[in-house]
Amino acid sequence: MGKVIAVCISEKKGTVKTDVGSCRIIQDYGLENDAHAGSGRQVSLLSYEKFSEFKESNAGRVEIVPGVFGENLLVEGFDFKTLPIGTRFKCGDCILELMQIGKRCHTGCEISKIAGKCIMPVEGVFARVIEGGVVSNGDEFTMISRPYRACILTASDRSYNGEREDLSGPCIAKIIGEAGYEVISTSLCPDDEDVLVDTLIKMCDELKPDVIFTTGGTGLSPRDHMPEATKKVAHRDVPGIAEYMRLKSMEITPNAMLSRGVSVIRDNTLIINLPGSPKAVGECLSFILPSLQHGLGLLRGDKMDK
Repeated sequence: MGKVIAVCISEKKGTVKTDVGSCRIIQDYGLENDAHAGSGRQVSLLSYEKFSEFKESNAGRVEIVPGVFGENLLVEGFDFKTLPIGTRFKCGDCILELMQIGKRCHTGCEISKIAGKCIMPVEGVFARVIEGGVVSNGDEFTMISRPYRACILTASDRSYNGEREDLSGPCIAKIIGEAGYEVISTSLCPDDEDVLVDTLIKMCDELKPDVIFTTGGTGLSPRDHMPEATKKVAHRDVPGIAEYMRLKSMEITPNAMLSRGVSVIRDNTLIINLPGSPKAVGECLSFILPSLQHGLGLLRGDKMDK
């Protein structure tokens, strides 16, 4: 848990801000009367600890006061740049979602001239306003959720041997990234059962993601081993996910009945077998993503089933 040290606004971009003590934050907009409100970077956040380090190292050279780096909220208790995109915070009635780490500094900006150096490009982060409200100095600032962490595993002999580009793995990364997941690892393996088993165990036991999406190796070919490998590492079965993907996919093509993909749990990681083609990957993710976060919340202990 952290605390708001200063609430700052300015009338012009690229200038220092002034601590106003309290301000209304508007949903999908930013701080009322602030020059950056309504832009792509609605609310700028800066760690008070990083602010204090800079102030101490420059004592007697320049005057470092809240707002001098152009931050909207100076917050104690968080190293914001270490947190993944999609992390959400609550402050008063406001909910903010982290959307950008750092930024490019304006050339010759007033902040750099006054402070000698602007630390926002490295230490600052930007958030969008999910829910608005009033924020004041001294308010509690808490992290209420972190993005679900995902690994991606592609099984393809041809891609592994360099004969064909892997398009499905990057397709998964793009879709789930846009949905707010943090992709922490991607791997491309031959469709060899032992290799897939070892890779899945290593991902689960060492990286401990919330979910692993696999692609490829789910058909009837003698070299399709992903379902067998997945079942070997499983502690619990979650058949409904694979069943639902097959059911919905059969509305598009009857060939979907031939998919042997499974869905299982190992420890606290959900493993979902997706088809091998980018088109089918996109379709299946569109079917399951709307409900998946509820299940991952239950698995991670963030939610209680009703």
